[in-house]
Amino acid sequence: MTDTDTADEGGSPSADDIAAAVRAELCGPGGRWETTLEDVLGEPHLVFVNRYRSVRDMLVADAARHGDEHFLVLGDTRLTFAEVVDRVAATAERLRVEFDVGHGDRVAILAANRPEWVVTFLATVSLGAIAVAVNGWWTADEIDHALHLAEPKVLVGDARRLVRAGQVPDSITVVDMDERADLFEPAPGAVMPDVAIGEDDPALILFTSGTTGRSKGATLSHRGLVGFVDGTIHNGDEKKTIVLRQLGIDPAQVPAQREISLNTSPLFHMSGLLAGVLMHLRSGSTVVFRDGRFDPADVLRIIEEERITTWSAIGAMAPLVLDHPDLATRDVSSLTRLGSGGAHLPQHLQERIAERFPQAAHAIGQGYGSSESVGVVTSIGGQAFREHPDSAGAPCLGFEVEIRDDAGNPCPDGVEGEVHVRSAWSMLGYWGDPAATAEALKPGRWLAMGDIGRIEDGLLYLNSRARDMILRAAENVYPVEIEHRLEAHPDVAEAAVMGVDHPVLGQEVKAVVVPVGDPAATGPFDPEALAAWCAETLAAYKVPSVWERRDEPLPRNASGKVVKAAITGERQLSGHDD
Repeated sequence: MTDTDTADEGGSPSADDIAAAVRAELCGPGGRWETTLEDVLGEPHLVFVNRYRSVRDMLVADAARHGDEHFLVLGDTRLTFAEVVDRVAATAERLRVEFDVGHGDRVAILAANRPEWVVTFLATVSLGAIAVAVNGWWTADEIDHALHLAEPKVLVGDARRLVRAGQVPDSITVVDMDERADLFEPAPGAVMPDVAIGEDDPALILFTSGTTGRSKGATLSHRGLVGFVDGTIHNGDEKKTIVLRQLGIDPAQVPAQREISLNTSPLFHMSGLLAGVLMHLRSGSTVVFRDGRFDPADVLRIIEEERITTWSAIGAMAPLVLDHPDLATRDVSSLTRLGSGGAHLPQHLQERIAERFPQAAHAIGQGYGSSESVGVVTSIGGQAFREHPDSAGAPCLGFEVEIRDDAGNPCPDGVEGEVHVRSAWSMLGYWGDPAATAEALKPGRWLAMGDIGRIEDGLLYLNSRARDMILRAAENVYPVEIEHRLEAHPDVAEAAVMGVDHPVLGQEVKAVVVPVGDPAATGPFDPEALAAWCAETLAAYKVPSVWERRDEPLPRNASGKVVKAAITGERQLSGHDD
């Protein structure tokens, strides 16, 4: 035991004692985060007593509290909380009257990060309808799959992405938000919808990479979205209170800082919409968007000019900013909170961030979760992150975490197995895919995360190399989707796809290809042609950038599955292989 684990000779409370006392104070009867057990979809779950029952309720109440403060910012557009509510009310009315959108209908959104995206989402869920967040990086083929799966009444998008969508089914009304700016304008007398919304009604479909080759639509409820927000804010509130108590400071005497958040995560991701917008709606923070592709120089400009206080640098964003020469000349002293999501933040990168952003060093942290889990399952930050840099953290309030073996039995501490989680906020299921839902949601609504990990001393550790999924710049890439595309090429006999380390992206996509025919008679191996073939139907981040040719059949086990661990990758290239 360390000195902080037990009371000292003078009887001072230990760190564990302080943490227990803070949780009892915050979550006990009458506390801000009071909890109780309730039946949720047939299972007992821990929930917050004082909670909103829908996203609409949260929007109306929290916007009323923050009124004239700026909420959404993009360039010269600066909308206050009150203005956003006015626009949401008017947009909801137009969706209802013009497009007959009602409870349970779907409205797909295909656009860049901008206030109109947020307004469309909030208007849709306020009607009791379901927002469908379509990946803005997808090809026409991938978009077509999402639209046929979700069957929305309306597709709202920007001109650039609607062109990429190609031929949209006639049953879907397409609205170009660049041509229909009036759709989002406030209207005199417009009021928020009053249709009844249940906590467990579906509110949002987020698409996840498919283990069987096609993206699946994780369906999230109002309870899940509100729970994500409450759980995340509670987690930060509790940790801050513990630290202050350890320092002998009364939290009530510390003035609250109003956050200004830079949102560079796409809104079609949990990190962009739930963490990047809804959480700041609840806390009354300003959310700043930017135009175009990720640009580290522009990010540094915005941090300086907007006095950004918090930023979640997912994927390759942090290294690109840390390596940019403008970092030496820009004033980034306002940035006091820096988070990470989508991929584990390596220790060397933690150290570089702390060195270049010393004012945020104490608040560097990360969380682990997924679209299916909805909430942040585990989190770690501050001193704990420095002491355990390889950990994904401890379970957050409301989440149970269990490691299970191949037979579904719980594993003892230190033994690896598949991570399973349980909470009131987990997804309802995969839209239109009961088989995939049954595979992911086990009895008792335990969610199989698909990740391999272990628990040691209450902390979760993930083994990223033990899973088939590739994590490229915070984007999940499942090899089977790429393998299916490659093996559809007439010159490819078989293919195996895997992730290989990359200093900035974390991982990049590698393809091992066996050409058709006699190796002696086979012509030059052309990775560029195969990459172009993949790019016809797959988003750019899924297209392999590292290629290897094999002239022997790929190694397979007795059941015929390719044994990727036996593929060594002796020849790697990124151009032609003659």
